[in-house]
Amino acid sequence: MRILQTVSVKQVLTEMSKYKLLKKYKDNKQQLKKECEQLLFEMKKLDRTRKYTPAGLKSQFDKEIDIRKEKIKLIDFQIEQLDLLPLGSELNDQDVQALIDIKVGDNWEEVTKGKTIIIKDGTIIEIRER
Repeated sequence: MRILQTVSVKQVLTEMSKYKLLKKYKDNKQQLKKECEQLLFEMKKLDRTRKYTPAGLKSQFDKEIDIRKEKIKLIDFQIEQLDLLPLGSELNDQDVQALIDIKVGDNWEEVTKGKTIIIKDGTIIEIRER
């Protein structure tokens, strides 16, 4: 019989992976800033049409803009933390599902013990039993 098990994937921080993460964070931040600008533009455009109440319109757009500003603050924090991390640190990257073969007589605790895959610059360098 086979069961699904969650496997944690960790990434070893190297110059290359740090650069890629920093680029990803900056790209996400730039995208969120563009969305804020677009929302402001749309709010002004809809405000001119006079189809909606200005207070309701403004509060809805402000809410959406605030959500994006919070995400920007989170990205800024992540960038700060990335700068503090030494090379060689292990970062949680993602969780994946793995098929595990089990049979009668297997030790359940050993089977369900989690596994971790360690990746360095896109290459698996280690598979650990937790």
